[in-house]
Amino acid sequence: PLQMLKAKPVPKSSGASRRKTREPAVPSSLIKKIFSHYVKMPVTRDAFRIVEKCSERYFKQLSSDLEAYTNHAGRKTVEMADLEVLMRRQGLVTDKMPLGVLIERYLPLEYRKLLIPVAVSGNKVIPCK
Repeated sequence: PLQMLKAKPVPKSSGASRRKTREPAVPSSLIKKIFSHYVKMPVTRDAFRIVEKCSERYFKQLSSDLEAYTNHAGRKTVEMADLEVLMRRQGLVTDKMPLGVLIERYLPLEYRKLLIPVAVSGNKVIPCK
């Protein structure tokens, strides 16, 4: 009779919280689409897995470098200047190849309009800073 009066132990967490959490990542379909666009030939699954791992490491390093530049400047927000410094250190932006030229060469028009200031009628500059 005393055993019936004892309370049963209640689980501390529900089954939903035991799920394995994953870090955010670039979708593999996007990586495959971009890579196959530039390679222009079939790629084996093993080779694609390596490309996927390399791109994941690249973006982790890229974000940690941007975070370091932002912290060094005493800010909490990553700005375009931080990205330009990073691209300059990587050798992508040089005196002969400025960031604006890279933007015009590789990004679609809708992104170019957002990133490069353009003077329009009425002496307005879009986008405003």
